[in-house]
Amino acid sequence: MADIMSVLFFHVMKYKVNDQRDCNSDRFVLSKGHAAPILYACWVENGGYPEQKLMELRKIDNTFEGHPTPRLDFVDVATGSLGQGLSNACGMAYTGKYFDKASYRVFCLIGDGESAEGSIWEACAFASEYKLDNLVLILDANRLGQSQPTALGHQMDTYQKRFDAFGWNAIVVDGHNVEDLCKVFHEASVTTGKPTAILAKTFKGKGCPDVENLENWHGKALGAKAEGAIDAISKLIKNNKHSLTPPVPVDDAPAVNISEVKLFEAPSYSLGDMVATRVAYGTALVKIGKDNKHVVAIDGDMKNSTYSIKFRDAFPDRFIECFIAEQNLVGVAMGAACRNRTVAFASTFACFLSRAYDQIRMGAVSQSNVNFMGSHVGISIGEDGPSQMALEDLSMFRAIPGCTVFYPSDAVAMERAVELAANTPGMCFIRASRPTTPVVYGNTEEFKIGKAKVRRQSDKDQVTIVAAGVTLPEAEKAAVTLAAEGINVCVVDPFTVKPIDKATLLTCAKASGNKVLTVEDHYPEGGLGEAVSAALSEEGVKVRRLAVQNIPYSGPPTVLLERFGISASCIVKAVKGF
Repeated sequence: MADIMSVLFFHVMKYKVNDQRDCNSDRFVLSKGHAAPILYACWVENGGYPEQKLMELRKIDNTFEGHPTPRLDFVDVATGSLGQGLSNACGMAYTGKYFDKASYRVFCLIGDGESAEGSIWEACAFASEYKLDNLVLILDANRLGQSQPTALGHQMDTYQKRFDAFGWNAIVVDGHNVEDLCKVFHEASVTTGKPTAILAKTFKGKGCPDVENLENWHGKALGAKAEGAIDAISKLIKNNKHSLTPPVPVDDAPAVNISEVKLFEAPSYSLGDMVATRVAYGTALVKIGKDNKHVVAIDGDMKNSTYSIKFRDAFPDRFIECFIAEQNLVGVAMGAACRNRTVAFASTFACFLSRAYDQIRMGAVSQSNVNFMGSHVGISIGEDGPSQMALEDLSMFRAIPGCTVFYPSDAVAMERAVELAANTPGMCFIRASRPTTPVVYGNTEEFKIGKAKVRRQSDKDQVTIVAAGVTLPEAEKAAVTLAAEGINVCVVDPFTVKPIDKATLLTCAKASGNKVLTVEDHYPEGGLGEAVSAALSEEGVKVRRLAVQNIPYSGPPTVLLERFGISASCIVKAVKGF
């Protein structure tokens, strides 16, 4: 890789060493993150960091970590979970070509081993579909995986045929020939209408005696072989004092302001209107899109169900269709959000986001500000059956460090959740239901992250019911039934499940005999009930939970709510038995 990185960082890429997050500079994604030391060496060689920092590689408090993370300004996305960097690069390249309309280019270096990942080929199809000629992939084909040779080894013709078939300009090159590398990178720079894949045949440990092209050296220090390797490499160095500097980028990326994004118009509903929160999501996207031209929407061929189609219709030039490729969808959204170039909202059925959970996990490591909306949650979707029912999504996103988890219960709350997410640092997840639910908040209602809404309360409450989404109207129906029988209950709508409003929950619990009942259209593990239980576990409060206990099946939503124990009648029974 040394030859490839040298050509890239000191001949091809245009970037500013002293402004590592410069919006005009070329982007580089090291998808094979385990090769981090050579990336760090480039930034030491170009003067960005002192050499001593390399000597402290992987040590505590040193930002030169085992795999790259954005704790370093020259790293846009964390890598090392293989197969993901190309999707991130696609998002950056799409943003550069179609949103910024700027000169900067995007380079992504992947390993031959990780090319077995399906997400690589999702990204390849995307890049070809959108003619990302500002994107260059470099495949380091050294033939050796971690524990054995890769499936294709040095079958460079096979790699070339595959990338050709995906519509790329695929070029095979000797990855150790600097002159040839310069030529193919130039060819990439003048190729239009398609991305370029530079397929570099390399040998691991090139030039190192008793190491070159041998197995069992993945991630290992050379140990006793180090002295011989250093001596062999030193003999190849002709000029130890070079004056190479990276080319200067063209300053043509537009100024971007993504702060204080607002709904262009306030919510405009009447109390009691029946509106699905997924529909309100599309409405809210359009409103913040009108307010800020850097809001973009990404979807995976679910736009007529997630209602991001409203945004597509209003702003077709700011909508990215990723088709049915959720891993790439998440990676593209993360890439689009890099360097604060866009406010990115990605949407699909919440259950399908589980397919991209590793990408989401790495989004947190990447300190990404991407926003996700998952629709069609829980058994309330009805007849489509369990394969389409998201019953794990709250636990997924609650486990993500720094992720804000919204669960709006009506259209007004949804619009405000979208507005808040657009302005919230870190990842956000918004949970949306398929069926219509009544509008219960006025259009001027104020919402805050981590602040619940007390929907019903008296001075004689016996139990506090915490419910959200489709279970909130069920809880309110149950409260009316119970009140008619002389049993008063407090009803709380959490709005955000993470952070949870412990103060409000505790106040309500103390006023209702320290009894709390949670009701959720989700499996019991990791959802609303466990969030509430965690908040109140040391406060002497008894928490009981109603949730979907088993794998469900198709049926009418109302029947399913009853069958799986989260309907109004089930809540009534649970309160009486508390």
